[in-house]
Amino acid sequence: MDLKKFIYLAIILAAFSSCDLEELPKDTATSDEVFGTESGLEAYTNSFYGIFPDQDEAHKQDVMCDYSVVSSVTDFMRKSSYTADESEGWDWEDLRNINYFIQNCTNENVDEDTRNNYLGLAHFFRAYFYFQKVVRFGDVPWINKAMEPDDPDLYAARDSRTLVMDSVLADLDFAVKNITQEDDTRSLVTKYVALGFKSRICLFEGTFRKYHTELGLTSTAGTWLTEAADAAKEVMDDSGFSINTSGNQPYRDLFISESPVSSEVMLADVCDPDLGVTNDANWWWTSSTYGSRVSLCRTFVNTYLKTDGTDFTSTSGYESMTFMDEVKNRDKRLQQTIRLGDYTRINSGVTVAAPPVFSYTYTGYQPIKYVLDDMYYDADDNNYNSIPLMRYAEILLNYAEAKAELGTLTDAEWAETIGVLRSRAGITSGLDAKPTIADTYLQTNYFPDITDPVILEVRRERAIELVFEGFRFRDLLRWKRGELMEMEWNGFYVPKLDVAMDLNEDGTDDVVFTQNASLSMDNVEVVNVAPTVSGVTNSRGLKNGTYGELTWLDNDPRYWEDKKYYYPIPSSAIVENPNLTQNEGW
Repeated sequence: MDLKKFIYLAIILAAFSSCDLEELPKDTATSDEVFGTESGLEAYTNSFYGIFPDQDEAHKQDVMCDYSVVSSVTDFMRKSSYTADESEGWDWEDLRNINYFIQNCTNENVDEDTRNNYLGLAHFFRAYFYFQKVVRFGDVPWINKAMEPDDPDLYAARDSRTLVMDSVLADLDFAVKNITQEDDTRSLVTKYVALGFKSRICLFEGTFRKYHTELGLTSTAGTWLTEAADAAKEVMDDSGFSINTSGNQPYRDLFISESPVSSEVMLADVCDPDLGVTNDANWWWTSSTYGSRVSLCRTFVNTYLKTDGTDFTSTSGYESMTFMDEVKNRDKRLQQTIRLGDYTRINSGVTVAAPPVFSYTYTGYQPIKYVLDDMYYDADDNNYNSIPLMRYAEILLNYAEAKAELGTLTDAEWAETIGVLRSRAGITSGLDAKPTIADTYLQTNYFPDITDPVILEVRRERAIELVFEGFRFRDLLRWKRGELMEMEWNGFYVPKLDVAMDLNEDGTDDVVFTQNASLSMDNVEVVNVAPTVSGVTNSRGLKNGTYGELTWLDNDPRYWEDKKYYYPIPSSAIVENPNLTQNEGW
């Protein structure tokens, strides 16, 4: 952004900073300098991008979901620990900024097509803003104007979900029709990015209505699913995006490359160290103190298929298989997501073996998805890798799921969506035709009410392909499977105490699990799994006491209640506007 555009943006941001729903938008940005020039419109709409997760937020979005094992249980998942007094997110300054632009983008000094492009962007961001609000709170007030101080709508009640989401869909359609800007940097919203978000939002709404029968909106679910499928198909047919298959690790390269992998990444938080734009991924994902020490749980790792396309859990004795054996001949995305096998890192220019480290991981399944291999980046926010916000892979998944939920996914459509993703993952069979037999492991552990094998497999694929990309909690909400948030935090299988394990089979022992506080082994990490430590119940243990799966925080249970499908409206907001009602149960 050049200096002139920066000045315009500074004027706009100053005009709209620190305002809440009851405040008046300032008139600072009404000059012809902003609304009467294309550069002014561009600078103004650039301010909308702050709604997206930034480069430090984007890689942390799945910290609270069923497959993420973290350092502590959030108050939201504890029984009676989270209240409306703690609730956040009822903020409206971004909407004020957007509505003010839409209301004032009328200056005929800028030609109509150009104005409509930027209006399309504004409508897109309003749709995105409201989608985030509906996911979090359910019914919210629909506001489509920049209000005056005496406007009675400042104290309006919450509008119905149908009104708000119909308005969101109308905004998305306006955006798709009018956005004409193109982008090679993968940092801007284009027509195809808008279509991608339309497929995401419509899939959410269609499945939410289908599975949340208490809303009484089941009959409208199909309309939203059809919109999702149609939007995704337009991206598939016309956008030119494709699945990246180049290199030795085509999946992981999407998340550790400095420039977005342009063939597949549709939108990203682009980092540029020369401009001082970096992220803290290495620091967060490798530190024993800074991050949440996110690890995968074993129940989820078990869902990764074998390379021959069969279910790993159909393997005899998988329950007691050690880490060294269970990670072999699996979907290649597993080895590009967690430390395993011959994974190495670079320490001061020297390549070193890098098995899981238990000063970080609680389960043994230690993520590497966003981590640069050079340990130089492990401290502070030094990472240069750009973080994807939307990938073409998601579009394929959105299409496959929408069609599967409608019951119309064909073998050919399976092959061009799920088949393509699994082929990149090194899976060699089951790529050309839909499955016909339901996986009992998925049913038993995840989706007991789903009998359709196609829906089950699409959900498996979505979870694996998009792991740690910020979709999972929202997926559990729309599928009405919040109970999965209570899932046991389990880790890999430990056959015996006090026997060191060579996790990467390089001839050097890496870790030993013990209940002997005095045990010490040279160059071997010692992990205490005693039932009690100094009279305090140990957070880390083994499922069967002296052997079995690792467990974490089973002494701090998590609780799900149906009221948690929505967050509570913050108490302070209801005090300010008594016409607001609280979500049920809060």
